[in-house]
Amino acid sequence: MERQVATKTTGATDLAELIAEADSVVALTGAGVSVPSGIPDFRTPETGIWANVDPMEVAHIDVFRRDPAHFWSYYRPRFHDLGDKRPNAAHEVLAKLERQGLLDGVITQNIDRLHRAAGSAKVVEVHGSIETSSCLDCRAGYGLEDVDALFDGVGVAVCSECGGSVKPDVVLFGEMLPAAAIEEATRMAEAADLMLCVGSSLAVFPAAGLPRLTLDTGGALAIVTKGPTPYDGAAEIKLEGEVDEELAAVLAAL
Repeated sequence: MERQVATKTTGATDLAELIAEADSVVALTGAGVSVPSGIPDFRTPETGIWANVDPMEVAHIDVFRRDPAHFWSYYRPRFHDLGDKRPNAAHEVLAKLERQGLLDGVITQNIDRLHRAAGSAKVVEVHGSIETSSCLDCRAGYGLEDVDALFDGVGVAVCSECGGSVKPDVVLFGEMLPAAAIEEATRMAEAADLMLCVGSSLAVFPAAGLPRLTLDTGGALAIVTKGPTPYDGAAEIKLEGEVDEELAAVLAAL
């Protein structure tokens, strides 16, 4: 049963008060936090990343193994696009809150590196990151800026050390999430007095189970995202405006 809250508040000032009063605040972010940076979310009709393509046909580990040229025909331009994106005010606010000692860290479902680019020091990337790619055979690692030089004549990234297949260090459909990241995210969620959920529908597991861990250990939730989530009835505060504008207002109120 969802935790019931007697009185709902909806303003940035109220969220600022919750953050200021909490001993431990953790942010959980999803695709919506990067939308103001020009990165589409996943499922918005017509504009979402998966609106016009079946993710199981381009972003599954079996596709990578069976037809790496097809996989890279989708991911190579996407990586180029993500590499050019810059943090927005939402990323910057979270980094500032951490520097001010008001945020313990960020757990993110995003692979775009923008939290780190904004200056966040404690970032747990539960779905991996485009920052690096690795050879599946010899485990040689390559930075994002080095991968382009690895492509052969058919559009497959080939390891310069052993000739093996190079795969981005992101979690594809059909793969397990990195155990160390999930363990750290679990620890942070259980220790939090307040989990600040930003730009996430809170519907994709296992990350969607983290707010429940915070609630079950006596913490509270605050949600900043458009559209409904399964945790709306349990949240102390739900803000539904643009995430960059809402978080900027919260910072101004602190």
